[in-house]
Amino acid sequence: MKKKFEQFLIDAGYKEYTPSGHPSTVYDYIKRIDFVCEVEHTDWCGLSQKIDSILPQYEEGGSKEQFGAKSHNAVRSALRCFHTFSKRSF
Repeated sequence: MKKKFEQFLIDAGYKEYTPSGHPSTVYDYIKRIDFVCEVEHTDWCGLSQKIDSILPQYEEGGSKEQFGAKSHNAVRSALRCFHTFSKRSF
């Protein structure tokens, strides 16, 4: 599922590498989804199945808002992309 999400992000126009060659948004978002899976004690498939109930928890006002706000809202942004990916994939 990670590889499919990676390709989804690339197809959506997210950058794989910075101009200096460092990993960029695609790999950052993958890392953020790994983080959420760890917090939620689930794997990517489980997260995908529960994304409709998990995403609101990481939004402003949600019970896990502080996690969603990490790194200038990168966790929240990654979850939103994963939500879109999950809805298109299943």
